Amino acid sequence: MRATVALALAIAMAPLAGAAGPVRRATGRLAPNTAFLWTRATFSDVPFDFWAWRWVESIAAAGLTSGCTSTPFPRYCPDATVDQSEIAVLLLKAKEGRGYQPPSATGTVFTDVPLDHWAAPWIEELARRGITSGCGGGRYCPSAPVTRDQIAVLLLRSVEPWGWSPPAATGTVFADVSAGSWAAGWIEELARRGVATGCGGGLYCPAAPLARDELAVLLVRTFDLPLVHPPNSPTIGPCLLLPASSIWNTRVDALPVHPDSATWIATIGASTGLHADFGSGLWDGGPIGIPSAQVPGDQPPVAVTFDYDDESDPGPYPIPPGVAIEGGPDSDGDRHVLVLDVDRCRLFELWAAWPQEDGSWHAGSGAVFDLTSNALRPAGWTSSDAAGLPVLPGLVRYDEVASGEIRHAIRFTARLTRRTWVWPARHYASSSTDPGRPAMGQRFRLKASFDVSSYPPRLQVILTALQRYGLILADNGSDWYLSGQPDERWDNDVLRALSAVTGRDFEAVDSTVLQLDPDSGEAAPPP
Repeated sequence: MRATVALALAIAMAPLAGAAGPVRRATGRLAPNTAFLWTRATFSDVPFDFWAWRWVESIAAAGLTSGCTSTPFPRYCPDATVDQSEIAVLLLKAKEGRGYQPPSATGTVFTDVPLDHWAAPWIEELARRGITSGCGGGRYCPSAPVTRDQIAVLLLRSVEPWGWSPPAATGTVFADVSAGSWAAGWIEELARRGVATGCGGGLYCPAAPLARDELAVLLVRTFDLPLVHPPNSPTIGPCLLLPASSIWNTRVDALPVHPDSATWIATIGASTGLHADFGSGLWDGGPIGIPSAQVPGDQPPVAVTFDYDDESDPGPYPIPPGVAIEGGPDSDGDRHVLVLDVDRCRLFELWAAWPQEDGSWHAGSGAVFDLTSNALRPAGWTSSDAAGLPVLPGLVRYDEVASGEIRHAIRFTARLTRRTWVWPARHYASSSTDPGRPAMGQRFRLKASFDVSSYPPRLQVILTALQRYGLILADNGSDWYLSGQPDERWDNDVLRALSAVTGRDFEAVDSTVLQLDPDSGEAAPPP
């Protein structure tokens, strides 16, 4: 996978179009951050499991590109370099919409762009708008590659008024972009707006040519193009809840039963029934379940301090005023606070979170997750969960149940756990080395032989997910407690019927057979 994912920008190919820099302003031509499902791969060289699939599909759906060739099958050429002609077309289409056509060319603006050049009208219009002045000496250099420093300038000029300039550079954002670099201010502004985070290792790689897969990401982020989602991937708002290839979103119904399954089931409780730790109404004065909040990318962040600061991601966190706390404001329980930045699809989670009088927060621990990434936390680090995993992707939500399908594993708790973890967990919360206890991260599933047909339709959805995707042990707590979000549409009487499903109806599975990299949550395709 490329380290330059955050720099990706979209390229329109028909023949091809161009773009120049990263920005984050909606144009009004397309609904910002609208999400919709896509049921096919448009390009043969950009399959569903390609890292930039959703970004490339998004610019195709917006009418910016039809690929690099249509024979024998449509292709996008994701590794190809974007040139200056292509970027002119892409920027204007992204800004004005799929049906836009520039005025006729005159052939008099740049000496190397004659009247019959295929992109002449687009290049001249880009110049008329002050977005580009060419490559010097009255030339445009239409076949030259677009570099990363150039794209920063082009993107920002495309979304800002004529004559706008970024704040002065500090030279502290990227190690290879000094304050005196010609595009430093533009590059740092792109980073401040969350459009680009560099090419990895604290670098921006300003002189590197821009590839087509990278451009797709930048265009979507700059112009707020509607995002598409891979089929059968869990989503919340406009965001995927981790990539389709995440172990959370991978079926385990075909995996082998773990040799220690019977022992662990007995430890958790073979006769203990399932319990929906979510519902409607209040319990002890607070909502039933773990709530979450969605905020825009410009939500003002607040300072957060931690008890376990050596294993927590530092603040500030974009916590809105009055955010819902698990158990309510007076709870003495886990007090999770989950906040999703829907513009950047970044998840901020706190455990034991308490608001302070000065507007800051104090928490036991906290973690930030990029929901577009399969990266795991450092080995040995907690999160807002004992297992070091994100909480939100494992919650049962009413909307997904009402849709008829849950497409991810479900978080659950057990009272007795072991002093170790298994992939994808990163942390434990026990002093016991008893092998009869399950480890954090252990995957279980409802047996395929269990007949779900006699249960109410809503419960059939949950039980089917437990057969296909299973459960992940994520924290210490009451045995067989399934985690979910509070919602007034839940019928608590229906949810109580889950208690008829007991531990002996489950089995532990060996999900490590899906592991590709111990430091990644990406899963191999199930057998």
